[in-house]
Amino acid sequence: MTTLAVWLIALPGFLAAYAYVGYPLLLLLVATVRRGQGGGEGGVEGGGERVARPSVWPPMVSLTIPVFNEERRIRAKLEEVLACDYPRDHLQVLVVSDASTDGTDAVVREFASRGVDLVRLPVRGGKTAAENAALPHLRGEIVVNSDASISVPPEALRRLVDAFQDPTVAVASGRDLSVTRLQAESNQGESSYVGYEMWVRRLETRAAGIVGASGCFYAVRITVQRIGIPDALSRDFAAPLVGREQGFRSVSVDGAVAHVPRMPSLRREYRRKVRTMTRGIETLLYKRALLDPFRYGLFAWQLWSHKVARWLVPWAGLLAALGAAMLALQASWAAALIVVMAVSAAVAVVGWHWPEDTAMPRLVAVPAFLVTGNLAVIHATLNAVRGERHATWEPTRRERPSGG
Repeated sequence: MTTLAVWLIALPGFLAAYAYVGYPLLLLLVATVRRGQGGGEGGVEGGGERVARPSVWPPMVSLTIPVFNEERRIRAKLEEVLACDYPRDHLQVLVVSDASTDGTDAVVREFASRGVDLVRLPVRGGKTAAENAALPHLRGEIVVNSDASISVPPEALRRLVDAFQDPTVAVASGRDLSVTRLQAESNQGESSYVGYEMWVRRLETRAAGIVGASGCFYAVRITVQRIGIPDALSRDFAAPLVGREQGFRSVSVDGAVAHVPRMPSLRREYRRKVRTMTRGIETLLYKRALLDPFRYGLFAWQLWSHKVARWLVPWAGLLAALGAAMLALQASWAAALIVVMAVSAAVAVVGWHWPEDTAMPRLVAVPAFLVTGNLAVIHATLNAVRGERHATWEPTRRERPSGG
């Protein structure tokens, strides 16, 4: 019994250490070896047989913005897009309204004379449904998908598109930069995690390519974008998977910065994570063939490590709690572990009830973010097992950062 309890406690520690530390270090090793062998930055093993060079440069770009009730933010977003550093005659701007019920559509129509197109869904279908509805209207060889809530510098679009000068690239993801409109930062745990995630994507780019794109700002070749994705799934996650199936790779572009406003509270961040991870789990199940290492090599390993291993960590944590409870009366260190878990849960509760848009000390913010994030994984997994669908999305209500 004691041996079993020790293993129950050790398992999540090993799993978390691998998923969050060991995996990035191994990525760094892989990238170094591949570069030393002359493989360049992130070539696709066993693939790359299909290439697609744009017929002209710069290529025609279709920028799509799926929206639902974004009357307050869409005007600023469109002004920002129209001021970007990209040839206007090579840029199509398409807003897809997911049956908005406020004045969003009216604001978008004001930009019709400036070349902005509007497609309206008759009933709400969700973000992926909006992206699917845009397909018949796209004129570009490169499709850029962007959210109304983010802000990007004028040069970001051009830098994102420049990634497609490499004919092996199917998807290019922007680099998220978590920002706040407050002088004192709120939800610093989100900021720390986003920075870590961008570092991992940078390493994946140098290995076999990223396994998921930033949903708020990413670009896809039209040949990949046109491959159907069910409305209930996540296209920003599915796009690199589809690209890999087609023999391409996907990259993270450091210079294509997207200023992503930080969520004002852990409660909102929790709801967002549950929604996006439920769709993510269902998307990976839909494309589970990519998990086959005999067929997809390094990319399959990255999928197992970046996605599956992380999703298993909180479940393993429940086993650790069970093991600690089994040993608490026999070993003081097991009792101490239970105390640590209890304190972590208490910190998460404090963070959960922290006033919105109020600076949270990092000592509280980081552990509270980690605990609620892992709880969100459990919630999302149960949703996926029950077959719950989150096709119709409630867009994340973040205040756009001023100044872009």
